[in-house]
Amino acid sequence: MGDLVIRDDRDGWALLTLNRPDKLNALTVGVFRELRAHIADLRDDRSAACVVLRGAGKCFSAGHDLADIASGEDVPSRGWHSETLRFLEKLPMPVIAAVHGHCYTGALEVALACDFIVAADNARFGDTHAKWALTPIWGMSQRLPRRVGIATAKRLMFTADMIDAAEAHRIGLAEQVVPLDRFDDEIATLAGRIAANSAFSHAANKRLLDVTDGQALDAGLQYEVLENEGVGPDMRDRIAAFTGKSAKG
Repeated sequence: MGDLVIRDDRDGWALLTLNRPDKLNALTVGVFRELRAHIADLRDDRSAACVVLRGAGKCFSAGHDLADIASGEDVPSRGWHSETLRFLEKLPMPVIAAVHGHCYTGALEVALACDFIVAADNARFGDTHAKWALTPIWGMSQRLPRRVGIATAKRLMFTADMIDAAEAHRIGLAEQVVPLDRFDDEIATLAGRIAANSAFSHAANKRLLDVTDGQALDAGLQYEVLENEGVGPDMRDRIAAFTGKSAKG
C-alpha cells in the first residue's frame, strides 16, 4: 500500500486518512486506487468494527484535483470512482466521515458515501460542479438530496455556495458539530462507542437500511420481518455480561 491513504488500526476501529496535505488532500486517481485497496481489505476484516475517514493537515479534502481532470484521467472504466464510493458505502461496518476544513464537490461526494458526517466547527461544505461547468459522476445527484432533501440539494448545486458547519448541521448534512480543539478526541470516543456494539447488528442494520431505502413503509416493514437476520453469535455473551449471569444459564 502507498502513502496517499494511510490506515491506522485503533482499539476495535480503523482510521483511514487522506494523505496529500500539501495539496489539501485533493483527490486523484492515485488516491482513489489506495482508498479502494483499503476498502477491499476492510470488507472481510473482523478486527475493525467501525471506520473513520478523515484528511491529514488543514482539511478533509478540497475536492477533485482539477489538474488531474484537465490532464485526463486514466481509470479502468467511466464509473470507476462512483463504484469505489459504492464499495465504501457497502462496507459492513459503520463508516464516519470526520470533516474539518474544506469539503468541496468530489470530497463532499466521498463524505456522503459514508454513513454520516461529523464536522469540526471550522468545516466548510459546497458543491462547485456548476462553477467549473462540470456535472456529478461520483454520486452527488443521488446522495445529496437523500441527505438534505431535493430543494436544498438544488439550492446548493445551483448556487455553488459554501456553507459552514452550523448550516450543514441545520440542513441535516452533518450529524454533529464538534469544536476543532476537541475534534480528535470526540471522533475517537464516538468510534469507540460504535465499535463496542455488535458488529453482527451493525452489518445487518446497514443491509436492511440500504435495501429498504426509499421503499413504501409497508414494503419496508414486510422486508424487515421476512428478511430478519436473527441474533448474532455474541448475543448470549453480551446479555450475560450485562446481567452478570452465565451465558449458558
